[in-house]
Amino acid sequence: MTTPNPASVTTLQTLLAGLVDYAGLFPPAALPMSEAVANYAAYLDSSDAWALGRFVVPATRLEELAAEAARYTGSRNDPWRVSALLGETVPADAKRVRAFNAAYPGRMVVDVVEWRASSPAAVAHAAAFLPADVVSYVELPLQQEPRPIVEALRRAGMRAKARTGGTTVDSIPSSAHLARFIVCCARLGVPFKVTAGLHHPVRGDYPLTYAPGAQSAPMFGFLNVFIAAAFAYTGFDAATLERVLDEREPTAFQFDERRLHWRTREVTREQLEGARSTLAFAFGSCSFREPIDDLCQLGLL
Repeated sequence: MTTPNPASVTTLQTLLAGLVDYAGLFPPAALPMSEAVANYAAYLDSSDAWALGRFVVPATRLEELAAEAARYTGSRNDPWRVSALLGETVPADAKRVRAFNAAYPGRMVVDVVEWRASSPAAVAHAAAFLPADVVSYVELPLQQEPRPIVEALRRAGMRAKARTGGTTVDSIPSSAHLARFIVCCARLGVPFKVTAGLHHPVRGDYPLTYAPGAQSAPMFGFLNVFIAAAFAYTGFDAATLERVLDEREPTAFQFDERRLHWRTREVTREQLEGARSTLAFAFGSCSFREPIDDLCQLGLL
């Protein structure tokens, strides 16, 4: 993975490093495997690769991924990092992950799995089937109080995941629910990732899909979400995080070599590094170029 020139690194690069997990197979892009794989290979070789994370794929399509990616991974010195989404049959999908990692050493590695749980009991039940050497993110429902499940994740050594949007208005959570989730993870020391609806840097009204005439709705910006996480890491409360999540003015966020600023509040580079390395790890997006290109249009990159 390439990195920005150290002489020009700002807190924005610290915030963005390895942040975007590429989920081109999923809506609203819903690309065929061949196109998504070609895109990911191109992103890995681009000057923006320092912001790129894992390739996200359903566990049931791992072999399809390996076959399509063979032309790209055979000559690389480092393996592609893959995040596999487990379905309703966690034991069967976990077995697929083990078999995949054994079959393609040096070419590809599933080092993250993602799955859903609606109760602490579901977390405890599935934990017995998961590979011990793979990081596990568990998506939980934001509408309910997150603490019981997040506590179960901490006991199991797992991480949390939240859905921040989708292709319908009702798939977008409230700022209050998302802020509550972030604060809960910060207070309990449970890392998290988020997914869906974060194509743009700053909150605003955006089309829910790429279809002509698609309905628009207020969507979170990925800067809002991860800056909110940085503030949660430093001890700010949920009410402050809600205001960060609802911020629509791009110039309210400022980045320099030592500090990240939101209006009159700030976090240091060291605090931001701590938030990224121990709390807020990634977001899944069906587009990698759209977030990067939007940042360029705002003059931030």
